[in-house]
Amino acid sequence: MWQDLWTAVALLLVVEGLLPFVSPAMMRRTLLQVAQMDDRALRFSGLVCMLSGVVLLYLVH
Repeated sequence: MWQDLWTAVALLLVVEGLLPFVSPAMMRRTLLQVAQMDDRALRFSGLVCMLSGVVLLYLVH
């Protein structure tokens, strides 16, 4: 189980690092747009990401 958790964390870091590596300018623009979002929109996008992850985990397993 712990190996699966660390594998998931490692893959998360790889995916999170793709955008700043490939296009740092786009990453800066994206972060500026996120900083300007209101709390409600930011929470909703977080909820959508979490639910998508849960659905994907269900489909994989």
